[in-house]
Amino acid sequence: MARETMHHVAMRRDVLELREFYATPLGAAARLMIARKLAEAWGPGDGLDVLGVGYATPYLEAFRARGRRAVAAMPAAQGVEVWPSEGRVLACLTDEAALPFPNALFDRVLVVHALEEADDPLALMREVWRVLAPAGRVIVAAANRRGFWAGAESTPFGHGRPFTRRQLEELLREAELHPLAWSRALFAPPLEWTARWAEGFERSGARLWPGLSGLILLEAVKQTFAMKPKGRRAPARVFATGALRPAPAHKQSKSRHNR
Repeated sequence: MARETMHHVAMRRDVLELREFYATPLGAAARLMIARKLAEAWGPGDGLDVLGVGYATPYLEAFRARGRRAVAAMPAAQGVEVWPSEGRVLACLTDEAALPFPNALFDRVLVVHALEEADDPLALMREVWRVLAPAGRVIVAAANRRGFWAGAESTPFGHGRPFTRRQLEELLREAELHPLAWSRALFAPPLEWTARWAEGFERSGARLWPGLSGLILLEAVKQTFAMKPKGRRAPARVFATGALRPAPAHKQSKSRHNR
């Protein structure tokens, strides 16, 4: 991706808008579809330290019960909510280019409702690299540029900068994260009446119109030694049929070598 496209100032959705979306039937259906992909990839997160960047609280609850720690980092331009609703507050307001955590603290990082409206997506992902432990994993969930949801301003996924899978792979590699696997979610059109049939749309869409998913999920790992030569396909776990699949290692563009 050309560097000039990486610095694009976008107004973030307010945290109240995000919360209201997930309180709708369509938002609840989206949460179910995405949470299923995360569970297939990471399981229940037993004993793990998990960070959510952006607006990740709808998905962090699943890791709070059995994980060692679950923390939500919300960009200042978005605002923060009190989370969880009871007990110790585990959400904080952050500068997306300077996360308030020590190096190598988290085993897993989920980035959702974050990249599309980031001032500098590369700076954000470099911060994710910094706070990831060695061999730690990140899943980035971003609106699919070719999907129905990218143009639906009635949902949070219809704002900011959507991505293709290759653009996400290039971004993560530039942040020194090695793509492992990928998946798609949200095949139902972003209309409230489709929420009750979301399961059927998800199964049918994955077979019939896979390129039109609303969301792309890309998993990557932080490798700090014995790096594989870029441009070769590396082994990758396949978590479940139809879940995250191995991500091909695309050759770098000449411009990347001539920086």
